Amino acid sequence: MQHRGFHMNLQISALKCLLLTTGAALWFGSAAAAPVSSLGNNFVALSQSATGIDAGLESDLQRQVVNYPTNAAPNTVVIDIGHTYLYFVLGDGKAIRYGIGVGREGFKWSGTEAVTRKAEWPDWTPPQEMIARQPYLPRWMAGGESNPLGARAIYLGNTMYRIHGTNMPETIGHDVSSGCIRLLNEDVIDLYGRVNVGTKIVVLPSLNHTVTIATSVRR
Repeated sequence: MQHRGFHMNLQISALKCLLLTTGAALWFGSAAAAPVSSLGNNFVALSQSATGIDAGLESDLQRQVVNYPTNAAPNTVVIDIGHTYLYFVLGDGKAIRYGIGVGREGFKWSGTEAVTRKAEWPDWTPPQEMIARQPYLPRWMAGGESNPLGARAIYLGNTMYRIHGTNMPETIGHDVSSGCIRLLNEDVIDLYGRVNVGTKIVVLPSLNHTVTIATSVRR
């Protein structure tokens, strides 16, 4: 996938600059659209979060309602890792589309899973496989603004993969993770309020090589 360009906001706060240049930076190496303007009751003011515009995201990566004809049932989450989009299916040919960061080369995967757990401001315990590759990582980190999982985490089946927020908004639209799907904190809060334990998650194969996971979906 061709890497996307983006414009950095010249008015990024000093706090965000600090977060992006310290330890957190080391830890994670044709639809008609209308903007979604409200987070409803799930909105939480976050000192380090940004809207897509504030984060310098291209317009297609900013959260919006789009035309999305699909056979997937309403409330299904469809993740298109090849185009760095996550869709929350609304039905009637519509979906909410979010820009995402996806697994880097060698860490992409596809398959069908279900939400098994949700957490607000989650703690982070890196998997042993990740520690083996990056031994400098902390063995545990409390949830909070500097935590790489961001404001919310949505856990997928029995896998090590999660849909989560990020304190590095400039990584949205890129192949950056070890297989997890990341969104702006503002966007993951919105998605968190829409999905439940048992929600079906479909990860589409990318145009590049992916590892297919075969697990049953829990209802």
